[in-house]
Order: sequence, then C-alpha cells, then structure tokens
Amino acid sequence: MNSQYAVAVHVLALISMHPDHARTSEAIAGSVGTNPVVVRNIIGLLRRAGLLRTQRGVAGAVLTRTPDAVTLLDVYRAVNPPEHLFRLHEQPNPQCPVGSHIQDTLEVVFGTAQRALEERLGQVTLVDVMADLAQRAS
Repeated sequence: MNSQYAVAVHVLALISMHPDHARTSEAIAGSVGTNPVVVRNIIGLLRRAGLLRTQRGVAGAVLTRTPDAVTLLDVYRAVNPPEHLFRLHEQPNPQCPVGSHIQDTLEVVFGTAQRALEERLGQVTLVDVMADLAQRAS
C-alpha cells in the first residue's frame, strides 16, 4: 500500500471538517504537504468511487455521503487496485520443496491478514477520524 491511501483519508477529513468551504487542490496540497497534481489524482479516484462530487471550473469537492457513512474501507477500495494487499511472487520453482507449496501457504496467511485489515477499516468512519483529530488538536 502506498501513501495515496493516507493522503486520500487526509483529503476527505479536510473536506469533511469544512464542508461549506471550497478548497482548491493547491490549498489541499498545502495541508497534505504534497504536489497539487497528486491531490487532483486522488480526488479523481475518490470521485470515480462515488465518495466525492466535483464540478468542472468550480474549485472544491464535496462528499457525496455524510462522514458517518464513509468508512476507511470505502477509501481503501477507492485508491487501491482491486487486487490483494499482499502479492505473491510469480513462478516459484515447482521442483523445490518450498517453491512448490509456498504460494498455497502464503495465500492462507495473506488472505487472513487482508480480511482482518478490511474488517477493521470497515469499522472506522470519517467521523471517527475527525473526532480523533479534534481531540488531538485540543
């Protein structure tokens, strides 16, 4: 998983905290500490996933759902390809006692870890993130 996920959560939390304040990708990038192009790309992924609505020529983006209806799992799925978090290496040697069975073994372990991650992310909403941010800011 790359930093796009953390940036996407940051973007959504920022938009959620100030829903009536349109922010340009430049302003959001200033908060994130990255390039506006990175923010625009992530906003595009979030828009395609149905989490944000944007209008051409209008600065800013708005959530399509209330923050309590957006889970971190929704965000994870929006910015990560539909493949698994853990990838197996290709073409292990079938003649090797490890290579012939490692993929089956790792599929079980990786699948369990993937399900645990997704279950936990599904339990945390943007409201939870915003509450934690507010507590840390006080």
